[in-house]
Amino acid sequence: MKSFLAAVALIAPVQAGLRFACSSLTIQRLDPVVEPGQSPSAHVHHIVGGNAFNATMTGDVGERGTCTTCEMSEDFSNYWTAVLYFKHPTNGSYHRVPVKANAALAPGTTGGMTVYYTQHDFSTDGLNQQYITAFPAGFRMTVGSPTTSTLQEAQKHVGLRYNCLQSLLNRGPEMADFPQRPCPAGIFAVHHFPACWDGKNLDSPDHQSHMYNTIKYDGFTNAPACPASHPVRMPQLTYETVWDTTKFNSLWPSGTPNPFVWSFEGSSGYGTHADYMFGWKGDALQRAMNKSECFYDGCGSIKKQQMAQANKCTVKDFIGEETDGWLDQLPGMQM
Repeated sequence: MKSFLAAVALIAPVQAGLRFACSSLTIQRLDPVVEPGQSPSAHVHHIVGGNAFNATMTGDVGERGTCTTCEMSEDFSNYWTAVLYFKHPTNGSYHRVPVKANAALAPGTTGGMTVYYTQHDFSTDGLNQQYITAFPAGFRMTVGSPTTSTLQEAQKHVGLRYNCLQSLLNRGPEMADFPQRPCPAGIFAVHHFPACWDGKNLDSPDHQSHMYNTIKYDGFTNAPACPASHPVRMPQLTYETVWDTTKFNSLWPSGTPNPFVWSFEGSSGYGTHADYMFGWKGDALQRAMNKSECFYDGCGSIKKQQMAQANKCTVKDFIGEETDGWLDQLPGMQM
């Protein structure tokens, strides 16, 4: 139901927060949050956002970026998740699943993600009830874990869910694991981050403890009041990614288990996770969060760019390994 409401919001009047496209920036084995300085990292990631992305990222990322694949031209943040692969049911080889653009995004978006920063929920911003503090320079966090291996554990990660797309606007119910049948329009992955900060630490040893999640239900619902340990209410950050699994549907024999795996392998979709590296320029995000009764683009409070310009932004291939085509093994997962 939550997913249905989110889809309806794309075509109904809404007035709270930001929703925008970021085209794909790069796909390679780097993770400057969890494995800073390590090149390559353990598994492959799909990254969008600013061109300051590299193996080690410290300080004010927004001041170092010179271009971004995001529609919001003052956003040099980086957003990333693991990469989805199809594992051939017969010979065990792997093929990377392509990403396609979501519904109702800026024309010209190439693959990428849909990024949300909401203050309250889709229908109201709630600014008369709570102030939203933008993330500070140098801030980073993660959500989920590749080590999550049971349904019970996965259900505790509220907001990390999948949909078996019937179309881009007909998402069907949310689920904690990969769909168990071929999906007509692809697999939809969503990552909701916590919204309560301890007000002191830009990161923490596990990259999560400096944040606290008060949300009890999936979907775009307002986060309840923050606890005393994490008193600062931040924007509710969400990623949506559409994995175009349709080309593999004919290779999935009827009645057999799900053949899709994340780039760290695993035995299910329970290990879904995402990383965030804040990189908005100056006070741009704060200006947007202060804007009342506004949705999608900040209503003039922040600058935008055409996706044709965003798509020119690139970073180099730091690793130089093949991540696409039919592979005998997942990159970094040598037997």
